[in-house]
Amino acid sequence: MLALLLVGLIAASGMIRYIGNDRVAVVEKLWSPSGSIRSGIIALSGEAGFQPDVLRGGLHFFVPFQYRLHVQSLVTIPQGRIGYVFARDGRPLSPDQALAANAEDTDFQQTRAFLEAGGQKGPQRKVLREGSYAINLAQFVVVTKDETFALQLSGGDTALLDQMAEVIEARDGFEPVVIKDADDQIGVVTVHDGPGLASGEIIAPAVGADPADARTFHNSFQDPEKFLAAGGRKGRQLQVLVEGTYYVNRLFATVERISKTVIEVGQVGVVVSYTGAAGVDTSGEGYRHGELVENGRRGVWTDPLLPGKYAFNTYAGRITLVPTTNFILKWEAQAIGSHKFDENLAEVSLITKDAFEPTLPVSVVVHIDYRKAPLVIQRFGDIKRLVEQTLDPMVSAYFKNIGQTRTLIELLQDRSEIQSLSSKEMQAKFGVYNLELQEVLIGTPRPNAAGDDQIERILTQLRQRQIADEQVGTYERQKLAAQKERELREAEAQAKQQTAITESELSIQVQQNQGRANLARSEQEAEQTRTLARAEADQMQFLGAGEAKKVVALAAAEAERVTKVGLAQAKAIESQVAASGGPRFQLARQVAERFAEALETSGVDVVPKVQIAGGAEGGSGGVLQALLTLLMAEKLDLPLSVLDGEPPAAAPRPATTDA
Repeated sequence: MLALLLVGLIAASGMIRYIGNDRVAVVEKLWSPSGSIRSGIIALSGEAGFQPDVLRGGLHFFVPFQYRLHVQSLVTIPQGRIGYVFARDGRPLSPDQALAANAEDTDFQQTRAFLEAGGQKGPQRKVLREGSYAINLAQFVVVTKDETFALQLSGGDTALLDQMAEVIEARDGFEPVVIKDADDQIGVVTVHDGPGLASGEIIAPAVGADPADARTFHNSFQDPEKFLAAGGRKGRQLQVLVEGTYYVNRLFATVERISKTVIEVGQVGVVVSYTGAAGVDTSGEGYRHGELVENGRRGVWTDPLLPGKYAFNTYAGRITLVPTTNFILKWEAQAIGSHKFDENLAEVSLITKDAFEPTLPVSVVVHIDYRKAPLVIQRFGDIKRLVEQTLDPMVSAYFKNIGQTRTLIELLQDRSEIQSLSSKEMQAKFGVYNLELQEVLIGTPRPNAAGDDQIERILTQLRQRQIADEQVGTYERQKLAAQKERELREAEAQAKQQTAITESELSIQVQQNQGRANLARSEQEAEQTRTLARAEADQMQFLGAGEAKKVVALAAAEAERVTKVGLAQAKAIESQVAASGGPRFQLARQVAERFAEALETSGVDVVPKVQIAGGAEGGSGGVLQALLTLLMAEKLDLPLSVLDGEPPAAAPRPATTDA
């Protein structure tokens, strides 16, 4: 029994206490010769109250009935989470502070060092990262997402800590800021502690961004003390967070996610900066519509942003996208381009020379030199304002003037000429506004009001006229086609005969070749013949010479024989003639002999059965006799009287000579 009383006494006195290795004990001194503390809740000089140092695991011995131990679990911050610290004791915050300042070597596990170094009470700028901490929970309260680590002192503390946790949770403050590249986002930071912005400033300038300066490099707002040491101001910051993970105290700074600025190919971004130092105008003396400044200065930047992705803080400036490819502005109510610059444009209302009131759809192709894009934005603010306030009235007025100089039919028929003329004349007008006019396109005039068919009637007349013209052209073409068809037929016929023509030409060529061959062969044969003839002639010449001599000899002999025979016959004939009374009587005798032979041979009657007498008075004889007499007289060259019976005169005898 005595032993039990002793054990109970020891336990009640608190002389011996055991603390587990995963626990921590906050020591509260119940009484002290030094008395009670005069301020705060932590007794740094041995006074009665909460002691600054905590006890860790093991057996601990105390003066009986002097101490009370508040055993708590270790403060554990899970992986990827943030713990926020609230100090119950310390120096009060200054009027411009929202969070308590923390020296570089501040350790919340060293309560005495924290208070002796001038640590401030209230929510701390420094946060706890992953791990377990042996913290005096009478001095510090640690708020995490899943649990609040604190030594309960009063009901007011609970309400304050709950409110603090709600604020942190609303800002997603228990988890780090994670910005992924796939999201194409950036983080715009708003700092809630530190000195305020200067008058006229809306964005805090970037500070402490140089990693080489360890004193001021705050590593993207993760070290509030270095940010303030670098001269950082509260408010929305110019510097933004890009891809990465950031352990930012959300009581110190909140992060808003915005999209990156994406400038597509075919565009540039003209920057109008709301912050920065005043710059020097770079637009030149000839430009009187505003100033252009160097990039980074306040105002319109001289150099636009080229295609790409930019971590641009849209609270610190505005980027106006300007197309650098050709874009079309359509003065047509039902046609709106993807850029929507022309969504408030409508057809141009005209009054023609002949008092018609059509509307004219117009399209204008425009190009903006990317180097002149800042000039355009400085002058007009944006492209849509340029279109509506300048280009719309200028283009409408131009075509109204054109309409007054032409009739409706001329507007329809001279469309190409008007389009070409307007393109040339309006280029200079667009150039005044730093624009490049590429082309002007105009459509067909339309009725101004529903139900107006005057334009349709004119178009009908033009169509009928065109049909008539087309018919004339058709007839001409048919005529030409017929002629061409005839030529085609001739060509086809010629093509059909081409084989025969070709064969004949080839035959002619073959025959020519054969003729040349025959000629050559004939020439060879002729040459051969000539050679043979010359040889044969030579042979014949020798043979002929011998034969000639022979013939000459034979001829001489024959001539001598004939001469002698002739002489003999001549002598005989001469004797016969002489005997017959002369050559004429000899001839008559021979004729009679031949005549008698003829009668005998033919069997003709010598005395005709019918005799025709006639002739001269006293004449006698028949016709046959007369005919014979005439024939004989003619042949013998004798007078008829001789033939009638008169003897001829004796002719002289020709002299004869002997051969």
